[in-house]
Amino acid sequence: MDKHSPALFLGDALALDFLNSVATPVDTPVDWIEDGQGLLRWLEQAGLVSRETLESLQAQALPGELDKVADQARNLREWFRAFVRAHKGKPLKPEALAELEPLNRLLERDEGFGRVVTRRTEAGEIFDFQPMRKWRSPEALLLPVGEAIGRFVCTEDFSNVKACEGPVCTLLFADHTRGHRRRWCSMAMCGNRAKQAAHRDRVRQA
Repeated sequence: MDKHSPALFLGDALALDFLNSVATPVDTPVDWIEDGQGLLRWLEQAGLVSRETLESLQAQALPGELDKVADQARNLREWFRAFVRAHKGKPLKPEALAELEPLNRLLERDEGFGRVVTRRTEAGEIFDFQPMRKWRSPEALLLPVGEAIGRFVCTEDFSNVKACEGPVCTLLFADHTRGHRRRWCSMAMCGNRAKQAAHRDRVRQA
């Protein structure tokens, strides 16, 4: 697995998938937002920005500009990782609001608006109110990420935020399972490896 492989979306929350855009899913760390092109790929895979918008911003970007935005994205990621690690496993308290000031400063840059459109349904076309955004510069690519983080903070029970129990895994996830007994980022990766390791231990002991 490398930075050109499809990114991992195992967090059951887009904000945590953003944190998981750098991970050690097997043995070697992979950063899917290592540079500007990686940021564009990740945003498209996450469904946060349309391909047409990404192509338009790429065409107008100055040399090195997208790499600088990717650097800002990585800084945002590590700031949010520290916040999540500090608060995971317990309800988020109102006192944490002061720690979210960097996020609010980012969101203040948004040039969002809405427009009335029609949307096709089984019953026919209906009117719909569609949120839009003015993409004035590549830095605007950080805004949908910030929006996903903001919604996560406001709607997720941080008691359900966990780290995968895999020995070398760095992935985080929101445990929405019944009984909240999820232990692994995925059974296909860390869960099966843990089972195999436990089996080897039993064989050796026998």
